[in-house]
Amino acid sequence: MSSVEVNYLGHSAFSIEHEGTKVLIDPFLTGNPKATADAAEIEADAVLVTHGHADHIGDSAAIVSRTGAPVAAIVEIAAELADELGPDHVVHDPNLGGTIEFDWGWAQWVPAWHTSTTPRGAVNTPAGIVLNIGGKTIYHLGDTALFSDLAIPGQRHSLDLALIPIGGHYTMDRHDAVRASLLVGAPQVVPIHYNTFPPIETDAAAFAEAVAVEGKATVTVLDPGQSLELK
Repeated sequence: MSSVEVNYLGHSAFSIEHEGTKVLIDPFLTGNPKATADAAEIEADAVLVTHGHADHIGDSAAIVSRTGAPVAAIVEIAAELADELGPDHVVHDPNLGGTIEFDWGWAQWVPAWHTSTTPRGAVNTPAGIVLNIGGKTIYHLGDTALFSDLAIPGQRHSLDLALIPIGGHYTMDRHDAVRASLLVGAPQVVPIHYNTFPPIETDAAAFAEAVAVEGKATVTVLDPGQSLELK
């Protein structure tokens, strides 16, 4: 089975690629000082959104409008996107616990402890996303505080990678993120949602060292534009 390439686009945005299929998660590119891709040029075969804050829903509508890719987001966000995009676009509307099947795999929306309202005013429940593609299962925690239910996805699925926020202020900080890595239980971790703006500046290397001390996971600190290969 060929590998899965996890491309970090900056902040919490990723392009996850397998055999030519490109799945975007939280494509906040325009206005993102760390972005490594242009929303007017990036390709997508699907767009997945954890929640409605501007730094996560980002350029979803523009990318979907240009590429024709299906988009999936919590039901209130999906309704807003469907209204904005019109009837010619595929918009999936899961709620927490819901799984959407795609021709490349599946994605499940799971709880995150946060708040969320879209820039257009739709109040919505934040989520994390468990994604399966190319035989690999990736848990993008979205924006969340530390809470015990972060352990649940790993009790159902054999996780290969967790994408964990560490920046503090709007999410858990790097100290709580160490505990989150233990709860999640993935063997590989990539820190996200840090150093984009001053309130969320933190030390990713210190986070990696603290996780290493626990001996349960390997942390790969990716600079925006770098990738991790899951074999």
